[in-house]
Amino acid sequence: MTVDLSPLYRTAIGFDRLASMLENANRLESAGYPPYNIEVIGEDRYQITMAVAGFSDDELSIESKQNELTVSGQKAEDAEREERKFLHRGIANRNFERKFQLADHVFVKGARLEHGLLHIELYRELPEALKPRNISIETGRLLESDA
Repeated sequence: MTVDLSPLYRTAIGFDRLASMLENANRLESAGYPPYNIEVIGEDRYQITMAVAGFSDDELSIESKQNELTVSGQKAEDAEREERKFLHRGIANRNFERKFQLADHVFVKGARLEHGLLHIELYRELPEALKPRNISIETGRLLESDA
């Protein structure tokens, strides 16, 4: 199914990056491997958990660049693995690359590998200039600079 986003380009200003991201969403999905969860773990805190059974920490790579997080796994060649004979092989053991689009001001805090699960912690931190602020209202006379 394709969605025509051209009306969004005509009526929204500054959302062209969002529209492009929506158009490319299907292309970024890599056949569901490895499976993952995205959780909200607190206010402005998130966690991605990926099932990476069989991968060691030195076979995994995490890169955050601009608003894109890339997680990849590259299996090291193992001579012992070549000699093994399986009756059934249900644990995926293939290389992968999975990309996530991050919203503005979302950063990677850290990552840990535990029991075959890769946990990536993220947080959102708005700059002071973007945080809401109260403006005082003065009554009475005009300010000197306005006269």
